[in-house]
Amino acid sequence: MLTATSSDPISSTFAALADPTRRAILSRLSLGEASVTEIAEPFEMSLPAVSKHLKVLERAGLIARGREAQWRPCRLQAGPLKDADEWLERYRRHWEESFDRLDDYLQELQQKERKYGQEKSLRKEDENGRKK
Repeated sequence: MLTATSSDPISSTFAALADPTRRAILSRLSLGEASVTEIAEPFEMSLPAVSKHLKVLERAGLIARGREAQWRPCRLQAGPLKDADEWLERYRRHWEESFDRLDDYLQELQQKERKYGQEKSLRKEDENGRKK
């Protein structure tokens, strides 16, 4: 049985992404560096609450924080997102293949239905081609 550990980077990434506030923060940082105050602006929460979200993102390796005098800019670190995307890619291929098989099966059913409908209408005609 496989279990996730705190040293498992993909688990850390998904745990960090599980929260909509943290996803919104990453979205904001995809536009460029920002301070904690700038990041907190659209949220109805305190700066310490935003800082806690930033710490989760930082521990997951999704952001980096710098220091320039009084300004502590945060910036996106996309490496863990790439790793998560590669992990998810295997499952996307699985679902696409499953949907392709389902599409093939549905087309086969439709062809059988059309063929059955044509045979049924032919059986309703008598020897002279007249409908019964």
